[in-house]
Amino acid sequence: MSISNTETVPVTVLLAVRNEAANLERCLRALAPAQRVFVIDSGSTDQTVVIAAASGAVVHQFHHEGGYPKKRQWALENLEFPTEWVLMLDADEVVPEQLWVEISRVVQSLEVHSGYLIRKGFHFLGHRMKLGGFSHQAVLLVRAGKARFEQLIEVPGDTLDMEVHERVIVDGPVGVLTTPLIHEDFKGLESYIDKHNRYSTWEAHLRYRLLSTGRYGSESVEPKLFGNAQERRRWLKRLAVRMPGEPLLWFLYHFVFRLGFLEGRPGFIASQIRAQYIANVRAKVFELRQQR
Repeated sequence: MSISNTETVPVTVLLAVRNEAANLERCLRALAPAQRVFVIDSGSTDQTVVIAAASGAVVHQFHHEGGYPKKRQWALENLEFPTEWVLMLDADEVVPEQLWVEISRVVQSLEVHSGYLIRKGFHFLGHRMKLGGFSHQAVLLVRAGKARFEQLIEVPGDTLDMEVHERVIVDGPVGVLTTPLIHEDFKGLESYIDKHNRYSTWEAHLRYRLLSTGRYGSESVEPKLFGNAQERRRWLKRLAVRMPGEPLLWFLYHFVFRLGFLEGRPGFIASQIRAQYIANVRAKVFELRQQR
């Protein structure tokens, strides 16, 4: 089964971007089946807006004033969606045809789900990472009005205007789609590492607040060992944050336990970067404690 060139899937794509010219055209080409594409930009200085407009997408500008809501939540609250279903993507993600087939089936069925988990199929250094546990599921397809992002504790001086590790809370049952996205960033390793350095600052503040107050924020995904993929991931992170040697444990998890070593050099490098990210987070938490 496939999607024909003329078939339109009743879905609005919500694409959050900033300076994504290197990735955007490839992403947009794969969105032809969508009924509407909204591109939410934040003052890009490259050709992002030009590329988006040329594709026929509707471009909205978002100006973050700090705190909640960030980019995607603002869009969910303020945009008028012409379809019942919304698919939330990043510019470095591509929707393959088979995933469109799945999406078309569920959004036009009588199923009662209010959202669906989709796996972000991680590609790294030109290599499709089948092993290593780097790909993860997230709620990306939702009914309009039935989903919202976690409202986490506000991080002082936070300059990230887009949700990073915030998860989606869904009012209603959540299903699972089986075909993964193609998640591949073409901006290079320097950009990738720089981005995750900024993310580690944000997560350090979040962890510090969790360790100090026992809470992530006023509303968050409930950690459950036997819940869905998002809930299990949150449970695992709450456990790991208190464990000694956490960076090494994450390296062993990806490289050994999840068989990342079978991915060759890309698997080793990705596992190293993951461990270094956690080491940076914990170092920044220590710094925050020293400042208090």
